[in-house]
Amino acid sequence: MILHVNSENPNARHIKTITECLLDGGVIIYPTDTIYGLGCDILQQKAVEKICKLKNLPPEKAQLSFICYNLSDLSKYSKGISTPLYRMLKEHLPGPYTFILPASREVPKILRSKKSTIGLRVPDNNIARAIAHQLSRPILSTSLPGEMVEEYTDPELIYEKFKNLVDIMVDGGVGGTIPSTVIDCTKDEYEVIRMGAGEWSMTS
Repeated sequence: MILHVNSENPNARHIKTITECLLDGGVIIYPTDTIYGLGCDILQQKAVEKICKLKNLPPEKAQLSFICYNLSDLSKYSKGISTPLYRMLKEHLPGPYTFILPASREVPKILRSKKSTIGLRVPDNNIARAIAHQLSRPILSTSLPGEMVEEYTDPELIYEKFKNLVDIMVDGGVGGTIPSTVIDCTKDEYEVIRMGAGEWSMTS
């Protein structure tokens, strides 16, 4: 199904429908502050496996990240966040960034990379954050399968392409074409893995 959700003020009933779908092991396509993402509940292993199958990759190579409601979620699913690092995260979030951080024990084993790291996001998008808030934990997220194409900005076209593969297409309006900026914070000097929508300089 396709669900039209107001991006400024998401309807609570719609968010409840989406959350119930995720708790039942469903897979959704939903808006972020950058591109549309493919998502599921981090604790639903079958849904995680389904997303990896759609991406044609094993979980540790599928570039999966957690969409969090706020910074306290970040500190729950990562460990060893120093005061300067926390300050930097607070400065950039919510925003179009994915921060690679050491994974805590709260991260399901299937989702920890071999290096025991996890990509964490707090997007500047009311729909994505409302879903994560209602779910009471992060949404597992990754980009749509295949190359990023112009059609991936149009919810109706995305729905036509993926309607038989996902449970809900959350239409939050036109999406972007540039993914988040990915910063590896597991080293002494933060490293830009991918330059995307978020501005970044070495002084950040």
